[in-house]
Amino acid sequence: MKSDSNLEKLLNAGQFVITGECGPPRSSNAEVVREKAKYLKNHVDAVNVTDNQTSVVRMSSLAGCLILQQEGIEANMQMVCRDRNRIAIQSDILGATSLGIRNMLCLSGDHQKFGDHPESKNVFDLDSIQLIQTVKMMRDERKLISGQEMEEGTEPRLFIGAAVNPFADPFEFRVHRLAMKIAAGVDFVQTQCIYNMDKFREYMKQAYDMGLTEKVYILAGITPMKSVGMARYMQRSVPGMDVPEEVISRLRGAEKGSQAQEGIKIALDQIQELKEIPGVAGVHLMAIEWEEKVPEIVEAAGLLPRPTV
Repeated sequence: MKSDSNLEKLLNAGQFVITGECGPPRSSNAEVVREKAKYLKNHVDAVNVTDNQTSVVRMSSLAGCLILQQEGIEANMQMVCRDRNRIAIQSDILGATSLGIRNMLCLSGDHQKFGDHPESKNVFDLDSIQLIQTVKMMRDERKLISGQEMEEGTEPRLFIGAAVNPFADPFEFRVHRLAMKIAAGVDFVQTQCIYNMDKFREYMKQAYDMGLTEKVYILAGITPMKSVGMARYMQRSVPGMDVPEEVISRLRGAEKGSQAQEGIKIALDQIQELKEIPGVAGVHLMAIEWEEKVPEIVEAAGLLPRPTV
C-alpha cells in the first residue's frame, strides 16, 4: 500500500469506485461544507475538495478536507500550481499528511484571469507533472526537491491523483498526455466531464491498446445537467468541454419543468455505459452545487451500499 487510503484499498480490490466533489464556500463558514457532507457521506468513497476553482478565492482545500474528515468522509485534497511555489507546495503536502489526508489531486489550476482577482500574479513554479513527480519523490524516496531527506516513517504517504481531459485538441495527443502523467508517478486520474461518449470510448480504446489502463486507475467524470442553459454554457464557454448537440436536444425534448430530471437520467445512462468500458475503474461525480441529488443518482445507478475492504 502506498497510502493506506480507503480509495486506494477499494481500487486495488477491483471495486467500481465513486468519488464526489465539494466546492468550499467563499467564506469561513464551515457549515456549508458540513451540509454538503450530509449528502455525500456513505454515497461516495472519497471526496475531492477543490482548490480555489476557476481562480475564485474560497476556503482552502486543506480546511475543507479536515472538516469532511471530521464528518467521517475520506478527503481528496486538490492542489494547484498556480498559487504556490515549491516551498509552499512541499510544506502544504507535509502539513496535510500530518493531519490525516491520504489522497491528493495534482493540478495546474485555471489561469487567474478567469477569476475574481485577475490582476493577481500566478506562480507556476512547478507544472502539474512536476508536482506529481515531487509528491512521488517525497513519498517513495523520502526526499524534498532540495535533496533533503526525511526520517523513515515521516514521509507523506499519499495516493497520487491527477486530472485528464480526453476532449481537448489535438485529440490524438490526449492519451500521450495521460502516459506522461503515468510516467511521472500518478496512481489514479479523474477525467473532465464526459458528454461525448463516442469520443471517450475512442480515448479509452487508445489507452487500453497502449497498456495504460493496466498502470493507472481511470475514474470517468460525470456532471448531471440541470437545464439546456447549463448545457449551452458548458458547450460554448468552458474550455475543453465537448457537449454534443444530441445531449442538448434530449434536454430540450423533456417535458416542461423536467429538464433537470432528464439531466439526471442522462447521467445514469452514462454511468451504466461507463461500467462496461474496459479500463474504467469508477466515476467521479461532480454535482456542482447540486450535492443533494448525489444520493438519488448513486442509488438509481445501483451503486449502494458502498463496499468496504
